[in-house]
Amino acid sequence: MANQFSKEEKIMFDDSLASFQDSLAISSNVTIKTLDPQTMERTGNVMRYPMPYIVSSFDGADQTTNFKAQTQLTVPVTIGYDKSVPWSMSATELRDALQNENLGKSARQKLASDINTAVMSVAALQGTLFVKRSAAAVGFDDVAQCDAVFNEQGIPFEDRKLFLNTRDYNGMANNLQVSARSFGNKVSEDALRRGLLGQVASFETYKLDVGRRLPAAAGGGGITMDTRAAALNYYVPAATSTATTTGETSNVDNRYQTITVSSTTNVVAGDAFTIAGSNAVHHITKGDTGVLKTHRVVSVPSSTTLVISPPLISNQGGSNAEAQYQNVIVTESATAAIVFLNTVAANVNPFWHKDAMLLIPSKLAVPSDGGAAVMRGTTDQGVELVMIKEFDIQTRLTRYRLDTSFGVACVQPQMAGIMMFSQT
Repeated sequence: MANQFSKEEKIMFDDSLASFQDSLAISSNVTIKTLDPQTMERTGNVMRYPMPYIVSSFDGADQTTNFKAQTQLTVPVTIGYDKSVPWSMSATELRDALQNENLGKSARQKLASDINTAVMSVAALQGTLFVKRSAAAVGFDDVAQCDAVFNEQGIPFEDRKLFLNTRDYNGMANNLQVSARSFGNKVSEDALRRGLLGQVASFETYKLDVGRRLPAAAGGGGITMDTRAAALNYYVPAATSTATTTGETSNVDNRYQTITVSSTTNVVAGDAFTIAGSNAVHHITKGDTGVLKTHRVVSVPSSTTLVISPPLISNQGGSNAEAQYQNVIVTESATAAIVFLNTVAANVNPFWHKDAMLLIPSKLAVPSDGGAAVMRGTTDQGVELVMIKEFDIQTRLTRYRLDTSFGVACVQPQMAGIMMFSQT
C-alpha cells in the first residue's frame, strides 16, 4: 500500500480512541441506537423511532366497549452530523512524533466535544419542561423542582440526568459543603474538596465545561390565545396522515403543533411559555397537577401562528388518541394569556430522562484500498472514529483526518427540559 501507518501512529490512534470514549461524558447518558448502515443510506439517513405507548385501564368485568385501537406515535431521527478534523504535517515536523501525538489528541477532544455539544444543544432547545428560579443556584431546592416536575407528570424515577453550567454547579456545591459539613461526611467533603454534587433529588448531576445561553423573551405581555374547543387550538395525535390531492399516506411527527395567537411580534424560537388555564396532567393517570404546562416555541411561521412543542393534547375533541396521550387540562377562554418564562438572558441547564434523548452512531465506508491508509475503531457506545492518512510527494506533506458521523434527537420533549436561574 502506498500509505501506511507507523507503529507510533497506531499507538496514538488507540490511545485517542480510549480517551475519546472517556470524553463522551454527556452523550454517555442518553439512549444509544445503532442502525444498519445500508438501511440508513437507502432511507436518506432518516428512520422512524417509536415513542412509548400510554394505555388506559378500566373497571369491571365487562370491557366490551373498551377494545379500541391504540395509536403508535413515531418521530423522525436523522444522521445529520458529519464531523472531521483535518491536519497536515511536513517532513520536518514529522521528525517530532510528539507533535503528531498532540494533534491527534486535540482532534479527538474536538470530536468528543462536538458530540457532547450536539446532545446538549438539542436538549436545551427541544426540551419542553421549564424550571424557573428567581435567584442564583443554591443547591437541593433547585434540583428538587426538577424532581417535582418529573414526578407530577409521571416520568420514571430511574435514569434522570441533570447537566449544570460550571457557575451554577459550583454554587450548588458551595451550598452542600456549608450546610452538610461535618467530619466524615462524604457528601460535604466531596463538595468542598472536589466541587462534586453526585446524585441530588433523584438526578445524577454533571458539570458542563460548555454552555448555551437563552436570550430573554422579547414578546412581552398582551399576547393571548383562544383555548375554546371551537377555536381548534387543541391537537389530535395521529400515526399517519393522508395527502388530500394524492391520497399518499405519510408518518406524522407528533412533537409539534401550529397554534393561532393574537400576535407573534418579537417571539422567537426557543422562548418558553405557559398558557393561562392550561394545566399539565400526569401522563398515565391523567390527573390534574395544578401546575401550568410549559411549552417551547419551535418556529414563528406568521404574525399570528406559532409552532410549539409539546402540542396541546387537551381531549377537547374526545377522540381515543387524545384520551391516550392527553397532556393538559384546559379551562377554556377566548383570551387565555401567554406568559413567557425566560425573562432574563442566562445559561440553560438541561435535564432529561435517559429515554428522552437518542444518539445514533453512524459508520463511514471509507475504502482501505484507495491509496490512503485507513484505521477505524469503535467505542463501547458504538461511536466510530476513522483516521485517514495520505502523503503528497509534490509538497512532502502528510495529510491526516479524523472523522465521525452521528445523529441526535430528542424523541420525547416532555421528558426533557431546562432550568434557568436569576429569572425575574
